[in-house]
Amino acid sequence: MLVEVAVAAPLRRTFTYRAEDPRALEPGRRLLVPFGARKAIGFSLGKAREAPPGETRDVLAVLDEAPVLPADLLELLRFAADYYLHPLGDALRTALPPDLGRVRQGKERPPPPNRVELAVPPEAVRAALAGGEEPAAGALRRAPRQAALVARLLEAGGALPLEALRGEFSPEVVRALASRGWLRLSHEAEPIVEETAFAVAPPARLSAEQEEALRAVEGALGTYACFLLQGVTGSGKTEVYLRAIEAVRRRGEGALVLVPEIALTPQLAARFRARFGDQVAVLHSAMGEKERVREHRRLLDGEASIALGARSAVFAPVRKLGIVVVDEEHDASFKQEEKFRYHARDLAVVRAERAGIPCILGSATPSLESLENVRRGKYRRLVLSRRADGRALPEVEIVDLRAHAPPAEDEVEPLSPRLLEALRETLQKKEQALLLLNRRGHSPIVLCPTCGERASCPNCDVGLTYHRSTESLRCHYCDLRTPRWKECPSCRTELLVLGMGTERLEQSLARHLPEARIARLDRDTAVSAKKLRSILGAFARRETDVLVGTQMVAKGHDFPGVTLVGVVLADIGLGLPDFRAGERTFQLLTQVAGRAGRGDAPGRVIVQTFHPEADPIVFASRHDPLGFAEREAARRRALGYPPFRRMLAVRVEGPSPAATQTAASTVGTILRRLAGSRAQVLGPAPAPIARLRGKTRFQILVFAARPSTLRAIGNALLAEAPTSRGGVRLVLDVDPVSML
Repeated sequence: MLVEVAVAAPLRRTFTYRAEDPRALEPGRRLLVPFGARKAIGFSLGKAREAPPGETRDVLAVLDEAPVLPADLLELLRFAADYYLHPLGDALRTALPPDLGRVRQGKERPPPPNRVELAVPPEAVRAALAGGEEPAAGALRRAPRQAALVARLLEAGGALPLEALRGEFSPEVVRALASRGWLRLSHEAEPIVEETAFAVAPPARLSAEQEEALRAVEGALGTYACFLLQGVTGSGKTEVYLRAIEAVRRRGEGALVLVPEIALTPQLAARFRARFGDQVAVLHSAMGEKERVREHRRLLDGEASIALGARSAVFAPVRKLGIVVVDEEHDASFKQEEKFRYHARDLAVVRAERAGIPCILGSATPSLESLENVRRGKYRRLVLSRRADGRALPEVEIVDLRAHAPPAEDEVEPLSPRLLEALRETLQKKEQALLLLNRRGHSPIVLCPTCGERASCPNCDVGLTYHRSTESLRCHYCDLRTPRWKECPSCRTELLVLGMGTERLEQSLARHLPEARIARLDRDTAVSAKKLRSILGAFARRETDVLVGTQMVAKGHDFPGVTLVGVVLADIGLGLPDFRAGERTFQLLTQVAGRAGRGDAPGRVIVQTFHPEADPIVFASRHDPLGFAEREAARRRALGYPPFRRMLAVRVEGPSPAATQTAASTVGTILRRLAGSRAQVLGPAPAPIARLRGKTRFQILVFAARPSTLRAIGNALLAEAPTSRGGVRLVLDVDPVSML
């Protein structure tokens, strides 16, 4: 018997193997196959049409009693691999928990270590990182990656899951530090059930608008329809999701619910489990590998019927799927930016359409793409114009930072007198505040005041950020870490640290409000699912007065005690070289403003900005998403940007600037010939970040009216130009979300 196999590797073809076990012919099963000189995981695509020329090798083993990829998922992934111009085998691997895509060797062994912690006192670590004279400090200076790992653990409070270090530090670095006695490795089992410190209110009575939206969705059960549920923050979109899923469950069907970030998962998981119990399976990348496999198996076996998770959960194997929900559908986090560059929201719509079931896209600030689909009649818009409890949206006050005297060079004050006053009033009333600053670390600029030299990453065209907690400089793109420079390497002048991040904001708050209980939520503190739950749970229990954070604090959280939201610097995203910069800024401001006033007390929002007249800030202060969308759509239409044309980004990356530029020029010439009059080609030009992780980057943009045109051009390019040659790599990104 001959079986067609997609090997779990980035190869744009399938392979034919011979199989004695008839189970190997069932599509969606994992197979162990010989591949070159090694063994690999492959996925059965069914019976092969004919034997290829030459030797046909044998399938070594069938790894599953039943397919891990049901037929509907397999077809969805075939579509996705074709649409996003990605190798099928690698796409299939992406759809599974990582542990199911690897080859296991030998017999079952004790659980491997999944946690690493410092084995020496923090004081000794800080002394060594500061460059002392003792032998330990010298050893770290000679091993910068080991020093970076020690600094990372110190910053995280002394311990981290190994999963959080994957792709950042090699196993050799971890083993070297463990052998020297700096680290301890251990195994910590993670429970399936989320720790919930979140009060879950009983189901509320639906408003008239909620009732109308629910009737529309229930009327579409059993058929395909896509609804854009546009509701102001606090309008009860989640309750509509829950009631619709209850209706689906009464039909004996399951549900898929996507959220953009793991920061949303604990609170939402508590609400879903309060309603549906163990029928809810939670899936996201911060979970341990064993836990992710168990949740995948529960869905596959029918033990759970509701999948709740982040981006990759779009591939969850829900049996008898009856509805798909995408919460915060506008969020850029639904786009995978590495390797298999799919968009989970768009695939969720495709999955619903193929299954013949309804899809709900929910947002207070819908994407221009979804609004355009409403205009074209592809989606139906449902509106929740008021908060579910009848309370008013919070008042928004804009503080013009230009009116404040410039601070001293090394004393940037992130809090205006107005925001400080509001914080003190909030604390006096025993209420809570949430502060957004979408930049982590202490200071983003480390600069010599004499010669002007800036501490910059040698691998990327970006400056290094100072992290005071570890006295280190870090690149937030390639994660290079180095001890803080005390003086300029060129002229030996003492360096200045300028600007502000969440770390510096936290310190400023502690100085001005010593009585306040302050917590910080960003990628540096939320290093695991357990830590994330701990931070959010403490805030939900009102054990924290002020929560400081990046965009992780802005999305979907419901904390009734929050009456004040402060946006410390609203301008951070406005100047990015990205045509979506204004839209993202508007969405972020509107979303974070909606965290205020969701309890008994009214809310207020204070937005600090140097650009009070900018459209995103003006329309956000008015709570006017349609007004902003109309203004932004007119600008995009005039420029020919999405959603009015489709886009393919072609990136050429390589270690040599000259070789990369030559390759980019060649690719540009090929693209213009392939495009002809069907599409517009812009570039090549240096990417906005022209050097990233040691690679020079050029970018070519291709615009066309239809996605099929871009797909044809992309496939022709891949057939003609090698994806990798001489260290230069070709990357294709269909429907790109970020231009950086």
